[in-house]
Amino acid sequence: MDDSFVPVGEHVVILAGGLSHERDVSLRSGRRVAEALRAAGVEVTIHDVDADLLPFLRQAQPDVVWPLLHGASGEDGSIRDILELLDVPYVGTGPRASRTAWSKPIAKSVALAAGIATPDYVTLPQSLFRELGAQPVLETIVKQLGLPLVVKPTHGGSSLGVTLVERPEQLARAMVDCFSYGDVALLEKAVQGTDLAVSVVDGPEGPVAFPAVEIVTDGPYDYDARYNPGRTEYFAPARLAQDVAEHVSEVAVRAHQALGLRHLSRTDLILDEDGVAQFLEVNVAPGMTETSLFPQAARAAGLELPALYRSLVRGCLPA
Repeated sequence: MDDSFVPVGEHVVILAGGLSHERDVSLRSGRRVAEALRAAGVEVTIHDVDADLLPFLRQAQPDVVWPLLHGASGEDGSIRDILELLDVPYVGTGPRASRTAWSKPIAKSVALAAGIATPDYVTLPQSLFRELGAQPVLETIVKQLGLPLVVKPTHGGSSLGVTLVERPEQLARAMVDCFSYGDVALLEKAVQGTDLAVSVVDGPEGPVAFPAVEIVTDGPYDYDARYNPGRTEYFAPARLAQDVAEHVSEVAVRAHQALGLRHLSRTDLILDEDGVAQFLEVNVAPGMTETSLFPQAARAAGLELPALYRSLVRGCLPA
């Protein structure tokens, strides 16, 4: 038997589900990671985030918890705060850095401070939008940033509430859709180029980037395009020249380090027409479904998912 599949004795609790808009994605991610860990000989229990969780963790005393929760509570640092209070080792970034990464405008500010390019943007809370009046605010934004624009909630993932605005008359509707997922909108100048996702894991000598995944879709890369096969074509590795691939990887690693991320992350970039990788956002709990980008990148790096996930678990254990 291959020694990568010898039972290793750890008990891992995967947290999946929750009450965010991304609950279904979280459950699918949890099942996929559980299957891979079990194939590597790891004992796995999947648990939802509910009133039974804390008593269960106290009784089960797992070796490691892996939060595979997408959206609020899973990525805003709060569940990680609880795990810290319980003194339970867990896979992923700590609570403070998670909160920084969870806020797209703050993450972009950190990236800028680290010398990483990012598209021009403004943030607009719903309260100010109402107080100043929608029309003059939107006219000012279009005049200053131009079109096209991407409108997105400042928190959340899976492209929920995200709209590409190409004409002025589309902007008001896009704002309404965005505010249905959060009270603050990020309006970002849409950059023409190649959509890329770069996954990073911490290795013995520091963070290492997997090959970039190139995303090609007919229309917007929305929730349906992300999670339902057929609408999107992925190239893993991305179709990039060697020097460009190295540049993209270096930007993702710098973002991972600047934001203080741990164990794993996924940075979304757009390679503009001048060959500059522009930072869009970062994810501290990357999706792990059958169409998700992190597993595709790992396979492009020549890695087997059971061994990779087991190594992430083992990296959390006390020395």
